[in-house]
Amino acid sequence: MKEFLSKLRKDYSLMGLHEHEMEKDPIKQFEKWIIDAANANITEPNAMTLCTVGKNMKPQSRIVLLRNFDHRGFVFYTNYYSDKAKDIEENPHVCINFFWVDLERQVRIEGVAGKISQAESNEYFQSRPRLNQISAWASPQSQVIQSREELEQKVKELEEKFKDLPVIEKPPFWGGYRVVPTMIEFWQGRPNRLHDRIRYQLQNDKSWKMDRLAP
Repeated sequence: MKEFLSKLRKDYSLMGLHEHEMEKDPIKQFEKWIIDAANANITEPNAMTLCTVGKNMKPQSRIVLLRNFDHRGFVFYTNYYSDKAKDIEENPHVCINFFWVDLERQVRIEGVAGKISQAESNEYFQSRPRLNQISAWASPQSQVIQSREELEQKVKELEEKFKDLPVIEKPPFWGGYRVVPTMIEFWQGRPNRLHDRIRYQLQNDKSWKMDRLAP
């Protein structure tokens, strides 16, 4: 297996990353890149790895979907009783990572996560497909369940319960988190592993400092 894995190599050569071409604001730079990823027909370009460290000091990572971003930060949604939410309550410092392999690009973001307003969560919840809304009610996320059938039965019960309601209200245990960034790094693959890395760090005056990092 070691020999097999050691032979798995890909040389990156699509493009480079130059400071003079980068936006001064990393949020604007991120906007350009995620639009590029969407235009390249990458499957779920908004998929990101979220890493948390809770009170047990053990890091956990999982894929979540970015649902909004602006100058305030990066938003995703989850159950407030999920493992990720519990970790954030204990330690709000998180890291998120995007990897768009077809573009040979990666974005790594460090920041502080916190709940968004109920109004914002409600607005997004109402934009979801109805069955997704029911799933949010049905799933005791991260808890042990006895079987798949138990979950499906819960969905059927809720479909019956909500069938006459034109609007399903958001569960009180479900909502959004915003990751307020303190560091954003843009990575572009280059030949011979001499990759380009441009890092933005948030300064005390809320400006961003740009540096090139060695690969």
